[in-house]
Amino acid sequence: MKHWLFVISCAGLLLGGCTAKSEPKPTEPAKPSPEQPSESPAEEKQMFPLTGLPTEGDIDQRVVSVMINNHPKARPQSGLHQADIVYEVLAEGDITRFLALYQSELPERVGPVRSAREYYIDLSDGYHALYVCHGWSPEAKARLEQGNTDYLNGLFYDGTLFQRVSFRKAPHNSYITFANIEKGAEQNGYVWTDDIDPLLFRDDEPSGEQVETVRITYSHRAYAQVEYRYAPEQKGYYRYSGGEQTVDYDTHEPVVVQNVMIIAARHQVIDSYGRRDIDFTSGGQGYLLQNGVMQPIEWKNVDGRLLPYRDGVPVGFVPGKTWINIVPELTIVESK
Repeated sequence: MKHWLFVISCAGLLLGGCTAKSEPKPTEPAKPSPEQPSESPAEEKQMFPLTGLPTEGDIDQRVVSVMINNHPKARPQSGLHQADIVYEVLAEGDITRFLALYQSELPERVGPVRSAREYYIDLSDGYHALYVCHGWSPEAKARLEQGNTDYLNGLFYDGTLFQRVSFRKAPHNSYITFANIEKGAEQNGYVWTDDIDPLLFRDDEPSGEQVETVRITYSHRAYAQVEYRYAPEQKGYYRYSGGEQTVDYDTHEPVVVQNVMIIAARHQVIDSYGRRDIDFTSGGQGYLLQNGVMQPIEWKNVDGRLLPYRDGVPVGFVPGKTWINIVPELTIVESK
């Protein structure tokens, strides 16, 4: 009997494969390990190239530079408070003009727009900007007609792209909207986007002498005297002309800038009208104001951009807006 039970058991094992192997359990699909968040190129943090401020929008808006009148009868101006960079440079006599560079913000309108000078074109070309002016000197006319700079001149669009306002008298009453600047760019086949080399920005605290106010005396006349006053709550500087704060005509918003660079360059009067030539190639000395402190710098022209250096090393800007005052000599600059 036991013999038969053994035979039956062995037969059962043969039917099952003869050996007592345990069947493998079906394996469950491996659960994917949680992926570490990674930033794709589209998700990388983007910065505006001329302010160093973060943005989630596009950063390829082409730079637009506008010649803005600074005669006392042209104040207050429109759109200056939204410029990323403003150059303030003497034109004729003791009156300065502004070259305002727009990229991160485009104001609804800007002006009064004034005529071109050759050295402003040099500054504009340093940013491959679309240059906007109303009128030109003989040197600027020859330069622009060479065709190397994209430009819109109110001489050819007076009453169309450029409009005369009723609350000012010529030549202090020419204005243009950014909608019309874009329209003019399209009419002339100018590109409206650009791959812009960013400026160098710092993430540390600037060092230097604590300074609350800096005054630039372009002449003894009050209208030609400029002040920058540090506002700690803004981490920036308010600007004044002749003791009056620089504000926007349309919105009454004050101009607030995070970087004030004051640099000396050689000035030379070249004609009987008092027009000037200014040397932007040789470099020189200056001051840089950031976060309530002032430090001496040297400036260099790097591919058309006037940039600060210290002991031969580039100095980064504080993220935000920048004004650059160009003076004949640093003796007209006082600080306290």
